[in-house]
Order: sequence, then C-alpha cells, then structure tokens
Amino acid sequence: MPTLNGGVGKETFTPVTSPAPTFPVFACRGRVFRALALAPQAPVGDWLALLDAALKRAPTLFAGKGVILDVAALAPEAPALEGLVAELSSRSIRILGIEGAACASVGLPPFLAGGRPTAEGVEVAIEPEKPPVTSLTIEGSVRSGQSICHPDGDVTVMGSVSSGAEILAGGSVHVYGALRGRVIAGAAKNPRARIYCRKFEPELLGIDRLVRTAEDMGSHLRGQAVQIWLDGGAIKFAALA
Repeated sequence: MPTLNGGVGKETFTPVTSPAPTFPVFACRGRVFRALALAPQAPVGDWLALLDAALKRAPTLFAGKGVILDVAALAPEAPALEGLVAELSSRSIRILGIEGAACASVGLPPFLAGGRPTAEGVEVAIEPEKPPVTSLTIEGSVRSGQSICHPDGDVTVMGSVSSGAEILAGGSVHVYGALRGRVIAGAAKNPRARIYCRKFEPELLGIDRLVRTAEDMGSHLRGQAVQIWLDGGAIKFAALA
C-alpha cells in the first residue's frame, strides 16, 4: 500500500512481507533393544530336531521375545535362508533380523551387522526322555527258579516269593505273602525305594546298590510283616504294625 512520506507530492512504498511457511518435523531416531540370537548349526535338520526337543520341554521358550537369526555358521544362500526362516515361523518363532549373511534377499527379514553379544541368554538342557514308570502286578506267587526283572517301576506280588526265586525292580517291591527268596528294589538308582512283605524270611535283600544276606539280618524279625528301606547309606528293617 502506498504511503506519503516527507515533502508534498512524493510517495514512498513500504513492502509487506508474509511469514515463512512451516512444515512438520520428520523424526527418525535410533533405538537399542535386547534380543535373543538364535545360531543354527549344520546340518540344519539335526539342529531343528534339537530345537524341537527344547520347545517340547519349554513351549514358551521364545514366546513374546525378539529373535535375531545368526547364520554365520551356515552357507548364507538365499533359498536356504528362506526355508530356515519358514521352518522357524512354523514353530511360532518370529525372526526380526538376520545376522551373518553376505547379502540380502527379497522377502526375508532385514539383514543386520554390528551386533554385540551379551551375558544374557537362554540355555536349555536336552536330556534323553525317560521311559514311563509302570507297575507290574503278579497275581500268584514267584516259584523257585523264577526270575522277575522290572526296571521301570514297582513290582507287586499277590502271593509269595519262594526260596530260590528272585525279583529285581526299579521301584519298590510289595510281597503280600512270604518273602523267602531274593529281592532287590531301587535297581534304577532309586534309593527311596522300599521292600514290604507279609512274612519276612528272605535269602537276600537289596536297595539301590546296597545288599544284605540272611546272615546279616538277624532273626528278630523273622516271620513278621516287615518293611525295608535305606537310611543314611544303610539298610534298615522295621516291623509293620
């Protein structure tokens, strides 16, 4: 807009400026998070079998956790990586990134570099599965010359164990008749196993790796209902009420 300034008849112009436009700020900041590094070994099939065993014992091992796939020990071929990522995905393990590979591939999680190991991690001991514990019941008696071996649990004899017969059990042994033969309980390294009998006349008794012969037991409990157990590394005997 023109304005008068100074002498008559002279016009001057004062420029009018508009404020500079403002734009929203685009923020992009770095973040550091903790994640588990899963490092497969060759052959991958065997490693996946170990992983399945670990997941069987601890189904929530990777639940809700960020996982980085460290493939430095494997040949980083794109088809092999795609198959491995698919195998892990089928086990509900979501891979956030891949470390140790030479080049990226379309369809795979982002490739990472510069990761540093920490003292924290997850270790799962893989132990061989033990057979289920079962009980063996013998309806009659164990005759002289017979041998009963049942390392996976208790043995119950509804009759008697004759002289010259023997029983070896991984668990406890229950004899509802006379015990005149040889009985070893806890043969599966089970020191808590016990022996019970209605009539105590044994030739030999053992629990875990300790054994007593008839000569070592005395005669004060002979013919009585007795229980036998380990206490402080020694075999103990007591009459049953």
